[in-house]
Order: sequence, then structure tokens, then C-alpha cells
Amino acid sequence: MLRVQNISTYYGQICALDNVSLKIEENEAVSVIGANGAGKSTLLKTIIGELRPKSGDILLNGQSIIHEKTFKLVSRGMTLVPEGRHVFPLLSVWDNLILGGYTLPAKERQQRAEEVTEPFPILRDRKNQLAGLLSGGEQQMLAIARAMMTAPKLLLLDEPSMGLSPKLVLEVYDKITELHMQGTTILLVDQNAEMAIDFCSRGYVLMAGRLAGAGTKEELKQSEIVQRSYLG
Repeated sequence: MLRVQNISTYYGQICALDNVSLKIEENEAVSVIGANGAGKSTLLKTIIGELRPKSGDILLNGQSIIHEKTFKLVSRGMTLVPEGRHVFPLLSVWDNLILGGYTLPAKERQQRAEEVTEPFPILRDRKNQLAGLLSGGEQQMLAIARAMMTAPKLLLLDEPSMGLSPKLVLEVYDKITELHMQGTTILLVDQNAEMAIDFCSRGYVLMAGRLAGAGTKEELKQSEIVQRSYLG
């Protein structure tokens, strides 16, 4: 489904990603782990078109997308839940969802909002509440539901556990797992290596903008570099 081929991405003269390659097949759940500053968010922003790689290529279903605008990639079935959630705090939960479906015909948005909140009943209960008054975990669920408004085939998740209590991390990962079981392909990056590895079928390790490892869930858990750096 997605092929990232030897991409290098820069911020000015600073190399944030250096010759990084990965792939994700349809219906897979793939994780990328790494410390803060490893390049995880840069990787997702490059895939979704917010940043342009200096070299390399990115293929979606066999077609290069490195020159595509982000809104066109959303229309082609890929969307991003950004780090920090970025809900609209002064709008209601429901209005946040409706905005997430901006590419849909107006008459379909309400129906789609009903569908995406099925796994998140708390959002239905608080549909008229301002999004800024939700807890961190509820805002993360709203950000995920909003991204699902366009029925993406590939969901990119950036640090879904950031700033959440251990209990809320488990709740959010349960919802992500439910979405995956329903058929959504997921590429997830997270500093919470233990949760990310348990979630994935395969994964990659980023260190200082370079790939430092890759393998199945079991291979990552047994990897010396993963055990030493992330699992203690």
C-alpha cells in the first residue's frame, strides 16, 4: 500500500530524516518507535505532504505522491492524526467532527459523524460540549474520530499516548486496535515503545533520523537495541 523509499528530509540545513525506507501493506498495523527528536513526526509529515523530501520517493498504491498536496492525499484515502491532537477547542465535539468531513457532500457528514462515534460513545454523550473542555484522552479520541470522517484506508497516528495517564493510554490504544480490527490500515509513531510494539505486527526503530532496526513484534521485543534503549 505505502512505500517510503530512501527519503531524506531537511529543516533548512539540518537533516531530520536520512535515507529512511519502510513499507506498510494493506490491513497491517505498523509502528515506528524512537526517542523525542528521532524524526518520527517528520516522517509522518513527509508522508502526508506537509514536508517535502530532498531526495527519495513515496509511493501510495504504486504511484508517487511526493508532489501531491495534503488535501488530495486525504481524498485518496490517507489522513493524519497529528501530535498534540489539535482539536478546535471553542467548537463543539460535533462541529469538530463535521469539519473533519469537509471533503464529503454536506448531506453525508451527519451520517458519517454518527458512524465514526460508534467506537467512541463518550463523544456522542458530549456532542454539544466544547472540545476544549474534554479530557486529554477524550480529545485524543475526538481527533481520531475526526480523522475517520473521510473513511481513510490508511490512518497515520502521531504520538497518540503523549500527555495521557496510563489508564487513558490503554483506553486510546483499545480504540485504535478496534479501528484496525475493522479494517483500517494503521501506521503509528510513539515514544511509548512498549505500547507501540504490542500494537503492531511489524515495526521500525528510528534514531537520530536514521533507521536503527526493523522486524516483527517478537523480533523487536528481543532486539538488543530496543531492550537497551526503550524497554529497560
